[in-house]
Amino acid sequence: MTVTLTASQTLTAALARMLAAQALPPAAILLDGPVGAGKTHFARAFIRARQGQAAEDVPSPTYTLVQTYDDPMGTEIWHADLYRLTDPAELAELGLEDALDHAICLIEWPDRLADRPPGAILLSLMDHADPDLRWIVLDMPDAARLAARAVFVHDAGWDEARVTPLAGDASARRYFRLEGSGGAVLMDDPSGSVPAFAAMTGWLRDHGFGAPRIMAADPDAGFLLLEDLGDDLVARVLADRPDLAPRIQDRITDLLVSLQAAPPPAGLAVLDGPAMGDLAALFTRTYPGADLPDLPALIGDLHDRLGAGVAPVLSLRDFHAENLIWRGEDPIGLLDYQDAVLAHPAYDPVSAWQDARRDIDPGVEAAQIRRFLDATGHEDAAFRAAYALIGAQRALRILGVFARLAIRDGKPRYLDFMPRVWGNLQRNLAHPALAPLRAALHDVPSPRDGAIERIRAACRP
Repeated sequence: MTVTLTASQTLTAALARMLAAQALPPAAILLDGPVGAGKTHFARAFIRARQGQAAEDVPSPTYTLVQTYDDPMGTEIWHADLYRLTDPAELAELGLEDALDHAICLIEWPDRLADRPPGAILLSLMDHADPDLRWIVLDMPDAARLAARAVFVHDAGWDEARVTPLAGDASARRYFRLEGSGGAVLMDDPSGSVPAFAAMTGWLRDHGFGAPRIMAADPDAGFLLLEDLGDDLVARVLADRPDLAPRIQDRITDLLVSLQAAPPPAGLAVLDGPAMGDLAALFTRTYPGADLPDLPALIGDLHDRLGAGVAPVLSLRDFHAENLIWRGEDPIGLLDYQDAVLAHPAYDPVSAWQDARRDIDPGVEAAQIRRFLDATGHEDAAFRAAYALIGAQRALRILGVFARLAIRDGKPRYLDFMPRVWGNLQRNLAHPALAPLRAALHDVPSPRDGAIERIRAACRP
């Protein structure tokens, strides 16, 4: 994919920093253009972005031909200027040919190479009628999206910030930390959910909840610049500070109570019985041995029956310890709520206390259900039956999602979570109210009984 943009020196550097955030070795980045076009300026910004606080001086390698740099991100960086190269055979003597196999190589004057390295990124800088600007042509996969991120950050006034990737999730969204005045997080979501996220952010902040402040936005392009709530994910804090666990667990449940007590925002979709059944249909399409065409209708009927007479409440849906930020006495930080809906009151408690990614002591789950019921006044037996059904439905959907991520998207790492999710499913199915569902799933193989191996065999390379 090729994209062309008009760039100042600051935008050129911002583009370099954005590319530095996602470059993985081995990588060849070819910097083409005449003398004075800004090739070394781009390379310098790239290298300093990778090095962060350990950044060195980055001189032009015009006379040395090659400069090498240590990279705290775990990669060796080579910066080569081939202008004075007279014979491509000299590349072996310089060591550049070997470096292309393992390092990130920024190569000025790439026309001196005998051949363009396979998979190389080509960035051409050309003179513009305005001497303060350059034409930049970027040729690489996803070039348009990377350039759009750089332009958005530049226009938001964060063009000098170092950019580092943050762990993403199972969606198409990507997150980057911008290290600057106070820090910020860039949310890149091409799926079209940015307007919903922005609207939900406004509602949450207006009601005193810990959503990040929006610092800049381009909803049409799918970009938000968000307040950085920090690195203290609840999942990480619980692992590192078990002494804080009772306090954090109570705060999570109290947050759920408060969220559900507030009048929900208008216009949210409702997760009723048919919708819950439709979401579980993914399990029947992707999980080995789950040829159960009647499963969605069965779940829908059970949901409508077990949840009868209970008004739906706000549900953030992906309400779990990796989407919550611990901030001490400040409100718990919230992430990933663009898919908020109206749902049965048990939906988010299930999400919180039956986590696919980490083990939760059944005693902790029981204590927090009790705390939630005491605070909300829901009828005990009816709530627990609905909780079990929603837990089973979510487990089935998650198993389907993990199978799809492996088969369709080539992301098999989620398969490691399947045994835990299957265990949650079995505990929920033990509830007497779920006897019809338990019978329907009786012959479906568990992940450890060959299902994971069959999924791996079908995984996209």
